[in-house]
Amino acid sequence: MTTIRLDTALLDEWHPVLLSSALTERPIAVRVLDEKVVVFRTAQGVHAFKDLCIHRGVPLSLGKVAGDELVCAYHGWSYNSCGACTRIPSLPAGQAIPSKAKAIAYSCVEVHGLIWVCLGEPVSLLPVVSRHIQDGFKEVFMGPYALEAAGPRIIENFLDVSHLMFVHEGLLGDSEFAEIADYHVHEVDGVLRSDEIVVYQPDADGTGRGIHSRYVYEVFSPLCVAFTKRDDATDHIFRLFLMVLPETEKHSKAFMLKQRNYALDEADEVFVAFQDRLIEQDREMVENQKPELLPLDLQAELHLKCDRLSIAYRKRLRELGVTFGTA
Repeated sequence: MTTIRLDTALLDEWHPVLLSSALTERPIAVRVLDEKVVVFRTAQGVHAFKDLCIHRGVPLSLGKVAGDELVCAYHGWSYNSCGACTRIPSLPAGQAIPSKAKAIAYSCVEVHGLIWVCLGEPVSLLPVVSRHIQDGFKEVFMGPYALEAAGPRIIENFLDVSHLMFVHEGLLGDSEFAEIADYHVHEVDGVLRSDEIVVYQPDADGTGRGIHSRYVYEVFSPLCVAFTKRDDATDHIFRLFLMVLPETEKHSKAFMLKQRNYALDEADEVFVAFQDRLIEQDREMVENQKPELLPLDLQAELHLKCDRLSIAYRKRLRELGVTFGTA
């Protein structure tokens, strides 16, 4: 029997579950930390409940939104945005609705084109990463990408600069220029941030232009990270945010937001297709790593100076008490 480990560190975090554009008039079922959740939209905003009607155990995601309430498909029970049952069609007129007739409601917010859910007590009013998504850039969302890998494994792969020259050779790196100069990782206002790391890239963004890029990586929360990339020869700025939904310990969805201040007239599809290609290259690595869960014991694997980001990330997870998706 599988033991589900739900640590407070992730229960109290915001998790991205859907692109805002994906949630229209129908409720949608999602999974967060191995919990089935239904997300729906009303005139008041977005909402999330445990995906279960208390009456006969039917998923509320099979129902519909009517009159700004979620209506169960089985017997027509209606729930308001707070989870309270407001109508039971089979109940005789004048009879009070039982006080236990409630859905379990979770915190839910919509910000920066994503819908986020927290199963516990949110550590902040909005996801921490939202404070670091700046205005003034051309934006494109990519994904979600379904990956059979633990969330922390996906995050660490993103932070691993030395894989660019091999997994993404010819695009983000060149194996003939694989050396990584020493760098350090600092904590600034709770965010882990690396020094600039210089990488030669033959085709850094799918435009076929070789450049020396300067990367700065940031870790905002256990499953939300980003890097900012600057071009030595121009004033081009490229930012890529990765936000991972831990559906279960070994299955995740990755949402990505790309920002740029150049090629503003280029079709978004060009950048999406390029990222799709990179994800498939990464997929082969993260879905085949052993152990499947990220080891937080730094003695379990060999580390180099170029792994400072990975080391700092693993230490942060350990400090926060994260166990879900880690070994």
